[in-house]
Amino acid sequence: MVDAHLVEIVKKALKGSKQREFLESVELAVNLIDIDLSDPKNRLQEDIILPKGRGKPIKVGLFGSSEMAGKAKDVADIIIRPEQLEELAGNKAKAKKTLADYDFFVAEAPLMPTIGKRLGVILGTTGRMPRPIPPGSDPSNIIKNLKNSVRVRTKDKKTFHVPIGTKEMSPEDIAENLDVVLKRIIAKLERGKNNVKSAYLKSTMGPSQKVM
Repeated sequence: MVDAHLVEIVKKALKGSKQREFLESVELAVNLIDIDLSDPKNRLQEDIILPKGRGKPIKVGLFGSSEMAGKAKDVADIIIRPEQLEELAGNKAKAKKTLADYDFFVAEAPLMPTIGKRLGVILGTTGRMPRPIPPGSDPSNIIKNLKNSVRVRTKDKKTFHVPIGTKEMSPEDIAENLDVVLKRIIAKLERGKNNVKSAYLKSTMGPSQKVM
């Protein structure tokens, strides 16, 4: 059951946001406290499946062999085979332009060292390094889940933002996504809620509404 308090918070955030000519995202902004993010083990990097989805199309790419490509052809938005990977890696400008349109990537595990070495500068700095998949497996379900996921990623900054939907979604659906993301973040922090200084909800151009 959706938390009524969170639904009210979402309604207030959306009510204070003017209508725009583009589809605004709805984001959760989290401010951490009493946590040393200079130590990588304290940083967050989580893919969270949103129960009500992102509210907009999310593109997922696959690095894989012909066998895996065949299994994923109906769900992956782009398929890059081993021979294409080498060609792409040889032209950094083309690689950056080609990969920029995709939110997530998965890759056949044996290709990960090559991807890390040749494309790590492009994918690693944006938090889009592929999720490895065992050779011969079917990546379809993983790709489908990623299309409804967000990636929570902190570096050395104590404030981070997480998209949890769009203004076209109902307050109840956004609130359900918000609840899942908040609980997952808190569960991953060493001191739970005590590591959260504050959290706010806002649309892309709208005012902030305090969540906690």
